[in-house]
Parts: sequence; structure tokens; C-alpha cells
Amino acid sequence: MSVDTVSLTGWGRTAPTTAVRFRPRGYEEAAAVVRGRGPRGVIARGLGRSPGDAAQNAGGSVLDLSGLARIGGVDAAAGVVRCDAGVSLERLLRVLLPLGWLPPVLPGTARVTVGGAIGSDLPGLDHRRAGSFARHVSALELLTADGEVRTVLPGTALFDATAGGLGLTGVVLGATLRLRRVSTGLMSVSTERAGDLDDLLARFTAGGDRLPYASAWVDLMARGRATGRGILTRGEHATPDMRPAHAGRTRLSQRSGAAPGRSLLPGLPPLPGGLLGPAAAALCNEVRYRGSPRARTGELRPVPTFFHASDGLPDVRPLYGRGGLVRYRFTVGYGQEETLHRVVRRIAARRSPAVRAVLQRFGAADPGLLSFAAPGWSLELDLPASLPGLGRFLDGVDEEVAASGGRVCLAQDSRMRPETAAAMYPRLAEFRELRARLDPAGAFRSDLSRRLGL
Repeated sequence: MSVDTVSLTGWGRTAPTTAVRFRPRGYEEAAAVVRGRGPRGVIARGLGRSPGDAAQNAGGSVLDLSGLARIGGVDAAAGVVRCDAGVSLERLLRVLLPLGWLPPVLPGTARVTVGGAIGSDLPGLDHRRAGSFARHVSALELLTADGEVRTVLPGTALFDATAGGLGLTGVVLGATLRLRRVSTGLMSVSTERAGDLDDLLARFTAGGDRLPYASAWVDLMARGRATGRGILTRGEHATPDMRPAHAGRTRLSQRSGAAPGRSLLPGLPPLPGGLLGPAAAALCNEVRYRGSPRARTGELRPVPTFFHASDGLPDVRPLYGRGGLVRYRFTVGYGQEETLHRVVRRIAARRSPAVRAVLQRFGAADPGLLSFAAPGWSLELDLPASLPGLGRFLDGVDEEVAASGGRVCLAQDSRMRPETAAAMYPRLAEFRELRARLDPAGAFRSDLSRRLGL
């Protein structure tokens, strides 16, 4: 097992803190770290894709599980896989797709681990049908505060606290997942432009769930009549009769663009103020909107390109400046569309340089005590952390979201106040009680847990 002292941040590169990082090679080494933890506790970490501070632990220990990456076995007949928590969804997809299976839920990036997907209870593009990631876990192996490894099953209090529990109930070491059958490696995709937010919401709901996967890019720089305009993309798994005659059954095509993770500005460190000013962001959004088809159906795309197009693009983080980026994701319930309208108008009026903004629909709430997804609309956007007054502005948005019964995503948060989190998550007291009972000494801690009092 390797050990070093490092400064760590989330993917957003905000608020770096220093911790001792352990990289275990097996379950027993991971258990030894938990048993020998110091007074600041320990938190698990995967590939570091959480935008905020959920996988940081200032002055304590961080258990890097990226080396625990064994795929124990795939039952291609039953559609089940057993794997370590450090296996990435990207690798799982490459192993499973040629066998005619997919991971149960695919979020917007494949560069997250199975353990991270469970700890964040990640939703995918078809949440209305499939729910979030943990709903498809048959069993998980959890390293608890006493240094023991337990098998935890769905329907138990510990499972519900661990799903979306951000690593605060223990270290997920492995899981058994139920898979999704597919007949090709292609998606049939429809794309359409919407002139404003009302038009976009109407297009989302007009087709029902005939095409199960849906998300929209929203232009948060547009104002006036065009406020909230966007591009809606929907898809379904292509059947063999849709496939071109020359295409292989599950062939994964190479994606265009820079090598994964390569900086958009190679050799150049993040600039102090970034390059994403309001004028540049507005121009980027205008080009993207005008360059998209008004309406197109039946386009065939490889599965990885449809779900994880951004993974094949250059790393855009240097554009946000040295302060990094803040990812803000919230959800409000159906019937609260006016809140969504007000938030979009506030962002547009402020001229915040938002290039990335994703709108989704969610279905039934997941059983995790702190799971984010709930019936309604979810909007996710990235903003430069160095924007003047950003903290106060987002505090105001928090209040509006909370007043409507909505919530901000804990797994992506980097700046919310503890009283706001308590107002948004009614089962937080239940979560705290279970943690106090199972882990009275506070073995599992993170910068996020201390900041929000989880």
C-alpha cells in the first residue's frame, strides 16, 4: 500500500485541503487504514469527479480506492456483475457492451467509480423509468467503523443510509449490480430546438416517456423572449433493424476530439480570471444554439458518444480561472415550474457566464436518506468560482429552491450552508441518528460533512 501527503480538491478545483492518502491493494489494507485512523477520521475517494469537497478530508486520511478495480464476474445469462468499488463506469461499459449489457444507470460522465456512483446515488438520463444508481444494486460490501466488512442488502436502514450517503456510513468496497440488456451498441437520437423555457418544458413532456433518455442544454445567457431557450436531446436503444448494414453489433466507435482529460489549453495553467467572460459565453451559446438542427430524428450514435460526449472533449476547467468552477445543481417539484423560471431569469439577468447548463426530468424519489433525485425538474450549471458576489447570489437561489420544497445536490455542492441543507433534506435527522449509532467516534468524515454538519 502506498502512502503520501497530498493537497486534494474536487473536480471543480475549489478549496484545496491536505490529507494523508492511502492507496490500498486489497480489502484488508483498506480495513487496516480504518482501524488505524487518526482523530480527523477517513473518507473514501474514487476518481475525484465530485465537483466539491465530498472526497476531501483536511488534516485526516483519504482512502483512494482507484486501485481496487477487479471485475469479479459477469453472469451474461442473468445480467449481473460483481465488481470492486474502484471500477470505473467507463471500464464497466467497455466490458459489458460487447456482451449485450449496460451498467444499470449511466450519468453524464463515465469517469466515476462504482463506489462513487453508489455513495452519490447518481441519477441518469432515464431517471423517470430507472431511478438512480443504487436502486440497481443487489448487494454491497461495506467496511464499517469497527474495521469489519459487512454485506448490506437493499431494504435495510444501513443500505438506505449508504445510498447517497457520501461515504459517511463506511467504505463501499464492492457491489453486485443488475444490468440492462441491449441488442446493439447504438442509440437512436432525436434533437430539437426550443425557443424559450416554456417551449422547452412543453417539448420535454409532449412525447411522454416514449424515448426514455432525455436531457436539454439550456442557454442561460439568453434574455428577453429567448430566456431559457435550449436544445432537447432524446434517445432510445437502437434495434438491429435500425442499424446500418456495415455496422458491427456492439462496436464502439472512436470519439472525436482531444484525448480524454487533455487540457483545452495544453501547457497553460489556469488563468487568474479565466476566459469565460459574459461576451465570450454569450457568443459560445449563440453558436451552439444556431448550429443545432431545428428538428432531427433517427440519428444513430454509439452508446458512449450519446451518454458521455463530454468525456471525449478537452478539459475545459482552465477556462474558469485559478479559482476553479462551482457546479450548482438543484431540483424543484412538478407544479413548481415558476421557481425554475425565476431562477433562470435571475441567472440570465446577472449575466453570469454559464456555458454548461443541463435540464432533466426526474421520476419517483429514491430510497436513500440523502438521495438527491425527487419528482420534478433538475437544472445543473457550472460557473467560475471567482465571480464577484457568487456566494451571496447562490445563497439567494438556495432560499428560493428551499422555499419551493426543492433541494440542492449534496454530492456536487461546495458552498451551501448547513441550515439550508437541513431544510432541504427532511431525512437528515434520521441519517445523523443512524451515523451516531453505527459510528459514535466519527470514523468517517469529510470536508463536506464538517461544513454541513452531516
